Amino acid sequence: MNYKTKLHDIKAFVFDFDGVMTDGAVWMYADRETVRAGNIKDGFAIQYAVKKGYIVTVISGATSLSIDNRMQSLGVKKIYTGAANKLAVFHHFMEEHNLTPNQILCMGDDIPDYEIMNEAGVAACPSDAAIEIKQISDYISSYAGGQGCVRDIIEQTLRLHGKWFQPDAFNW
Repeated sequence: MNYKTKLHDIKAFVFDFDGVMTDGAVWMYADRETVRAGNIKDGFAIQYAVKKGYIVTVISGATSLSIDNRMQSLGVKKIYTGAANKLAVFHHFMEEHNLTPNQILCMGDDIPDYEIMNEAGVAACPSDAAIEIKQISDYISSYAGGQGCVRDIIEQTLRLHGKWFQPDAFNW
C-alpha cells in the first residue's frame, strides 16, 4: 500500500529527537550540559500541526531540559524523555490518547526506534537513518535529520488532509 494512502488516518505524530529533529550532533560541555541544533522549519511545522489539532510528541532516550523546553515552546504538551523502553512508552501514549497504531505516524532514525516504528501506522525516517530503519520505513524523506525531514512529513500529511497553509484562510 502506498504510504500516502496510510496518511489519511493520521491523527498523531511521534518523533525521536536526536537524529530526527537534530543532525545527531551533541555538543558536550564540562558542566555536563549539552546543546543541540534544530531546524526552524521543522519547528514551524510542529507548532502548526498542534494548532491544527494533531497530537505531537517526542519519545527519546535522551534526557535534556533543552528538549523539553524546545518542544513545550512549540505547543507540544507531552514529551517523553529518558525513555529506556520506547515501546512501553508508545503503548502508554496510545492508551492515554485513545489512539490505534494506524492513527500514528512515527519518525525515527536508529535502532532504538525500530519497535515503535514497526507498530505505527506509518513509519518514516530521515534520509540519513540507519539501514535497518530505512528497511522498515513506509517513507524515507529526502531530507536528513535536523535538515527538514520533520517539516517534510508533517506538511505532506496536512496537505493531504486539506489543513496546510491556505493564504485566504490563514488564521493564527
